[in-house]
Amino acid sequence: MGTSRNVERRTILKAAGATAATLGLAATTGCGGDSDSSADGTVTLRYAWWGGEPRTIAIKKTIALFEKKYPKIKIKPEFTDYEAFWEKFQTQASGGNPPDVFQNAVGFLRKYDKRGVLLDLKTQADAGNLSLDNFRNGVLANGQVDGKQIGIPVGANTMALVIDLKAFKKAGVEAKFGWTWDEYFEALQTIQDKLKIAGDTGYFAIMYLYDLYLRQNGKAFFTDSDLGFTEDDLTQWWTDGYKRVKSGLVADPKKIEQVKPKSGLSAGLAASEFTWDNFSIRYEGEGESDYGLAPIPTTDGKDTGQYLGSLMLSAFAGTKHPKEAAQFISFMVHDPEVGKIMGYDRGILATTEQYDAFKPADANNKGVAAYENEVAKAGVLGKITPHPSGADVIEAAFLRLGGEVAQGKSKPADAAKALFSEAKAAFAG
Repeated sequence: MGTSRNVERRTILKAAGATAATLGLAATTGCGGDSDSSADGTVTLRYAWWGGEPRTIAIKKTIALFEKKYPKIKIKPEFTDYEAFWEKFQTQASGGNPPDVFQNAVGFLRKYDKRGVLLDLKTQADAGNLSLDNFRNGVLANGQVDGKQIGIPVGANTMALVIDLKAFKKAGVEAKFGWTWDEYFEALQTIQDKLKIAGDTGYFAIMYLYDLYLRQNGKAFFTDSDLGFTEDDLTQWWTDGYKRVKSGLVADPKKIEQVKPKSGLSAGLAASEFTWDNFSIRYEGEGESDYGLAPIPTTDGKDTGQYLGSLMLSAFAGTKHPKEAAQFISFMVHDPEVGKIMGYDRGILATTEQYDAFKPADANNKGVAAYENEVAKAGVLGKITPHPSGADVIEAAFLRLGGEVAQGKSKPADAAKALFSEAKAAFAG
């Protein structure tokens, strides 16, 4: 994840709804240095995150709120884009000097827990410095590894299908809960036949979508320590995907590349795209059509394989100020005013205090909330798939190799073999 520019572009552009200008924001207000205490007892904590300019503006407002409530704790912000964040963090962690508090994701939890970087925040919760109460839909478990609480969710999201509403309506096809993969691809074929555009922008290089497909079939992308599928499984997935590129059902990857940083969906090259539901806000700003969230296709007409993922806040195990770091995290995930400021930038707000405080006014955010509520009511949500150490490297490899298959540069079987080889090295690292 942190080593692939393609991964960074796909994730950050979507997460921030960013323009090329926004991605030019790679500023930091400091590049290290231990957190410190001044003569008057004031403590300074380093807080780092990735994301576009809108996220940075919002987070700085929340920092000001915190410092007003806790005048003896000062926050030193560090921010950049996704790829640069993890490259820098890896260097900092190796040198024993990561930020006191930082944005984190499930793909990195075991990796940095294994290296002793992450603070078990249960100790601070037991000491009364951090509340672990009022988290919605069981998302608190996303930050737990081997009985430790090493991440605290700030938001929740789930995979969704974003569709061009006008294209679907014009073609006379409907997306509905419980539809199967066969029905999905039949709908895309109708769109291709009637509208002369591709149905999908390139579904088969998205690791998290493949995870859902595997879960629908009794497997998962990861086990606690390995891959949860076979080379033959992946070869079939990529073979089917490449056939759909050749038939025009999936958009030409060269054309998708040409329109970046705009997505292929909002550029009108295809009628649908799989992504995280809270990333869907980007499309209205980029495209000229109307877009909506549609259900994930299924294998059996019921089970989507979905779960709630989340961005989190973690703390450095070696911080000189664990109490203050925990107080900061607790404020950031529970304070209602922080919820109003952040909105759904990092997903549907994770705690009831913030979820109840933020009332989305625009149709896009209302749609995201409604979608997650519908998915929850459908009773299909399961627990998040475990992510072993090395998951970030494997996600980058999956995207890269899937892209090579789409372009005809690698045969599906060869790409699958390469992924398993790279996964073996990543797990051993």
